[in-house]
Amino acid sequence: MDAVPILLHACCGPCSIEPVKLLREEGFEPVICWSNPNIQPVAEHDHRLRTLESWARDVAHVEVVVAGDDRDAWERLVAPHGFDRETRCRACYALRLSEACRVARERGIDHVSTTLAVSPYQLFDACGRVLGGLCRANGLVPVWRDFRPFYPEATRVSRELGMYRQNYCGCRFSAAEAAVERHAARDACKAAKRELA
Repeated sequence: MDAVPILLHACCGPCSIEPVKLLREEGFEPVICWSNPNIQPVAEHDHRLRTLESWARDVAHVEVVVAGDDRDAWERLVAPHGFDRETRCRACYALRLSEACRVARERGIDHVSTTLAVSPYQLFDACGRVLGGLCRANGLVPVWRDFRPFYPEATRVSRELGMYRQNYCGCRFSAAEAAVERHAARDACKAAKRELA
């Protein structure tokens, strides 16, 4: 039986490892779609894309489609939400996954999924609702899986492969939020050590 094509929106290389493997085990053959106008600065965007393309070519043997990255639309539709994370991320998911759905329709691929379902740092339920709504509106089938239990394995494998791993989701707001969280965790660790001393 032939594998079923699936358009897999990818946010980065490390988060693609387990979804590609697991979807293949289900009988799908992924085509990765890169559409991430949220990633800033541009050098970071390009580094993540090169990492994904290298892994896809040399390790996973999966096609990567570099789709639209409408930065102006991101600034217009997403950035105004600033640090309202829930609203900002929902708008960001909608922009990126809309482009994935467009590519799927253009290529005649009926099924769509995303690697955003890997990271425990994403808004899992919100992302699933956005993907489902967009797929229904485009006559496509959402393939929504909870890949989060496989995040530790993706982390391990990506480190073994020497893949570049980022420490924030992608946009300037998430970079600031991640920096605050890292500082808070560091301060809590220092306080715990002082208490033990």
